[in-house]
Amino acid sequence: MAQLQGQDHLDVPENTIVPEKIRAGIALEINGEGYRHTGDPDMPLLWYLRDVLQLTGTKYADAKGLSGADLVLIDGKATSAITVPMGKLAGRKVTTVEGLADTDGRLHPLQQAFIDEDAIGCGYCTAGWLIAGVDLLRRHPHPTDADIDTLPNLCRCGCQSRVRKAIQRVGEAKGAQP
Repeated sequence: MAQLQGQDHLDVPENTIVPEKIRAGIALEINGEGYRHTGDPDMPLLWYLRDVLQLTGTKYADAKGLSGADLVLIDGKATSAITVPMGKLAGRKVTTVEGLADTDGRLHPLQQAFIDEDAIGCGYCTAGWLIAGVDLLRRHPHPTDADIDTLPNLCRCGCQSRVRKAIQRVGEAKGAQP
């Protein structure tokens, strides 16, 4: 007779499947798919994305989320993933850089503009710039230089001018649409 962990003295025949109750957890949506986090509610979203889901596009740069490398969209707003604990995400929708492209594989217009403008240097900050740019374009469809200057992202390899051109390219394309 087998004993199940946590159920001492319960005789259960071997090869018997004993269903567990649904574990309490934090239900959220990431890139259009439902997930339930049943671990530590204080775990930062960044570690859940990178370590649990293996979505490694969002980067760690500092513990306070000041560089922009760890930005994700939470309910459409750019937010630092290192500063948000899982416990605050119940019922929320998270989009990472991996979730920006359409389900058919077509790139988001800003992703395509980054390619067209060669706005990808070493690549470490690129995901954060894309997320911040998508959020900015949602709020300001035709962003000015001053609007772009408000983005929190840092780049150490010098791609800022090309990133600016990519964001402006998308804004200009939106202006050309009927």
